[in-house]
Amino acid sequence: MKHHQYALTPPMGWNSWDCYGATVREDEVKGNADYMATNLKKYGWEYVVVDIQWSEPGAISSAYRPFVPLEMDEYSRLIPAVNRFPSAKDGKGFKPLADYIHGLGLKFGIHIMRGVPRQAVHQNTKILGTEVTARDIAKPNSICPWNTDMYGVDCSKKGAQEYYDSIFKLYAEWEVDFVKVDDIADSKLYGAHTDEIKMIRKAIDCCGRPMVLSLSPGPAPLEQASLLEENANMWRMTDDFWDLWELLYNMFDRCYKWSKNIGPGYWPDADMLPLGHIGIRSVDGGASDRYTRFTRDEQVTMMTLWSIFRSPLMFGGELRDNDEWTLSLLTNEEVLDMHKNSHSARQVYRQDDKVVWTAKGDEENLYVALFNIGNEKQKVTVNLNQLDLPSSKQVHLRDLWKCEHLGSVSNEISYELSPHSAKLLKISL
Repeated sequence: MKHHQYALTPPMGWNSWDCYGATVREDEVKGNADYMATNLKKYGWEYVVVDIQWSEPGAISSAYRPFVPLEMDEYSRLIPAVNRFPSAKDGKGFKPLADYIHGLGLKFGIHIMRGVPRQAVHQNTKILGTEVTARDIAKPNSICPWNTDMYGVDCSKKGAQEYYDSIFKLYAEWEVDFVKVDDIADSKLYGAHTDEIKMIRKAIDCCGRPMVLSLSPGPAPLEQASLLEENANMWRMTDDFWDLWELLYNMFDRCYKWSKNIGPGYWPDADMLPLGHIGIRSVDGGASDRYTRFTRDEQVTMMTLWSIFRSPLMFGGELRDNDEWTLSLLTNEEVLDMHKNSHSARQVYRQDDKVVWTAKGDEENLYVALFNIGNEKQKVTVNLNQLDLPSSKQVHLRDLWKCEHLGSVSNEISYELSPHSAKLLKISL
């Protein structure tokens, strides 16, 4: 499928939601882009994504203000709030900000909600390229339960596809590289909005610019895996993920269920990495301004699972406040090489809160991750037969997080692990 070539490896980048909620400003986006260009680009990090409600002039946190006016053009298309994105003045939209980010050698992304603005429907504004209006294409009983900005679009109505074509035409003019569409993979009220997913896919294909398509929130339904693969590059297999152990614990099961529906250009998404300084202007995840509540062991566990499973990696914290530890999690070349180039990831077993995953590298290497997701110290063991290796063979082990050789073993690999911790090994034959 043509769109799969836009994300042959799992996308890596920064998203403004975990630290700024709906309120991020242009200077903050640029500051994080500058940090990425200086510190992360050489490791493969490339997307800078402005999350929800960039058209809302008065946004104050991750808590939405209901039924407030949004910035919109004459054709029912939301545009950036100029008080938050000054370079968008005079109808320039996000093009100047995209130019800035492209000038750093990075890629630019935005978040949108599915549907047509409610204010466009109430004002009965135009749809570009048609005689119909926003009221003609709206599905007023198709709403988002947690945000009041939009009505769904009725795909059976004349002008519905033209509306989606028009907004992606605008994003192509802005030179957007990545679009995260929300309230669509799992809407809470209606399940997946398959008709609007298909309209968006068609609109991107017609806009003349490659764009990675990310669908949110989750859990996306596993029974829709084929439809998701046929239309998107990544889709959330979870609701919003925050720095709470219970959510990380539950992710092991989600990754197991989705592990066979993954490949070049189509990536089940375990959601953003709530690392570093988060909650600056956000009240989600049960807390406000903070550094991640995950312990260091839990942070390594999360990064190990995301990397061996090959989830997209979207950092959620304020990059400029990273300490050396947080930066080290994002710049480990051996772990990132596994994330980018491994394949055939699978769960070997899960028993008594002991979990083992493996993935293949090149012909001479494979990877194994040992996890203790219990609350007590315990030994986690895997024998070589379980990894499809002869038990009598001597294999060489390297600890990828510590970047050190551990010697050779035969028959089995076994480590005593602290609660909530992980060991990530490269096995050389």
